[in-house]
Amino acid sequence: MSRIAKSPIEVPKGVEVKVTGRDLSVKGTKGNLQCTLHDFVDMTQQDNILTIKPKKDRQDHWAMAGTFRALINNMVTGVTQGFEKKLQLIGVGYRAQVKGKSLGMSLGFSHPVDYPIPEGIQITTPTQTEIIVSGCDKQRVGQTAAEIRAFRPPEPYKGKGVRYTDEYVVRKEAKKK
Repeated sequence: MSRIAKSPIEVPKGVEVKVTGRDLSVKGTKGNLQCTLHDFVDMTQQDNILTIKPKKDRQDHWAMAGTFRALINNMVTGVTQGFEKKLQLIGVGYRAQVKGKSLGMSLGFSHPVDYPIPEGIQITTPTQTEIIVSGCDKQRVGQTAAEIRAFRPPEPYKGKGVRYTDEYVVRKEAKKK
């Protein structure tokens, strides 16, 4: 049985939550997010508190209630504070720069890599070797950061590539003669 589903979600001031049928809309200062509730889940709203309950007392219903409680909590957090992922470019000549609506990167290939910035995502490059991906949708921010990292993941011998700021790369020892 999910214990996460049992905890209520407090909606802060300035956040508007609308429920029409199975559709949920959360609007705040950072943006607007929508999702559709699963058939196994019921949601009730009293003042500024949202509670998620399973329709039946079965394990799969409780699991889905816990999942949707986490998704709705991430939506509320996203429209108030937002989410961000930081990436580092490590390697000689590796650099990134935002050009209009695309991120241009030089990652040691014979050609530059251009990544179009998805809608609802902001990408900034404070330095040439730092990329900050931010937005209100946690899933989109994480997916965008993962797609940028996938162009050149860190390799285990020298550690060169694109990595998350808090990521630890296990290094291998080179071949011995």
